[in-house]
Amino acid sequence: MSWRLFELMLWAAGYTVLLSGISIVIGLGLGLLVCAAKLSPNKALSLPATLFISFFRGVPLLVQLLLIYNLLPAVGIMVPSVVAAVVGLSLCTAAYQAENLRGGFNSVPRGLIEAAEMVGLSPFQQLRRIRAPIALRLTLPALVNEAILILKASSLISIVGVIELTRMAQNLAASTYKPLLFYSVAGGLYLVICWTVAGGGSILERMTKAGRT
Repeated sequence: MSWRLFELMLWAAGYTVLLSGISIVIGLGLGLLVCAAKLSPNKALSLPATLFISFFRGVPLLVQLLLIYNLLPAVGIMVPSVVAAVVGLSLCTAAYQAENLRGGFNSVPRGLIEAAEMVGLSPFQQLRRIRAPIALRLTLPALVNEAILILKASSLISIVGVIELTRMAQNLAASTYKPLLFYSVAGGLYLVICWTVAGGGSILERMTKAGRT
């Protein structure tokens, strides 16, 4: 394989990481909001959050991408395919991250909340200083795992016309008649990316544990 073709594969790998990273960050922010709504005693908030989580966890990502890609133009919103892809990935991961975070928030010791109430912290201060940091620390392994899953699932966005790593491998394999070579390179690049994310997550987990000691 020539260096030029390998450069194309590297570019596609970087583009995959970029789109996945954007989706994960947006999904985490949206997941926090959905989690807060799900934990709310107000049914007007918790019910839509429950339906959101149920839909995006229950419908395959491929179907979600196709729905979003065709729905936006149908309602008069014309966006590039890459935007539709990021929206699809973000909504999907938000549902899973919301459930991960909900487990984390429910695991916060009740005694800490009662102590915060006794010293006069407002609900927002409790969330910012106690509940959110502890919940994020408890769910960090699950959030890192979700990031890896989204990186791998990003191969599906080629269905809406985005040239990411898998689609680039398909294109080069078709033009050079060397499918084994390019799919092997794509697999190796995915493996390196996921190892890197997993390693970064392990470092963060050790740092958070060290911060508590």
